Amino acid sequence: MDGGIDLAQLPVVVEEADVEIRAGEAGELTISRVTLAQGHDARAVFRGLPDDLCQCPHWGYVIKGRLRVWTKDGASDVRAGQAFYWPPGHAPEALEDSEFLEISPTDQLRSLYEHLAAVRERS
Repeated sequence: MDGGIDLAQLPVVVEEADVEIRAGEAGELTISRVTLAQGHDARAVFRGLPDDLCQCPHWGYVIKGRLRVWTKDGASDVRAGQAFYWPPGHAPEALEDSEFLEISPTDQLRSLYEHLAAVRERS
């Protein structure tokens, strides 16, 4: 990617009834715009990963909505207007219709997408 990144123009990499992920690589990082419908709970798709949680770290900013982020130690909430860092070992749940910008290491994100594709194939 050269110059600025238009989040609305990022290619769709995941599209389901309650989730849309648009993403593009920028060097060693991937920039994603994630949209989750209220009630989407990502814990189900992370089954089979260590602790059944996402192992890819993400830095980001919540544009819209409110999310609960589950870890093996409990949960915490983030809302529109807040920046975040989710270390390995997390899973978001949308408490409201939500949209957020996420920046992730590309190699780790690719591994996560491979897991998600395998989960979709089994469904």
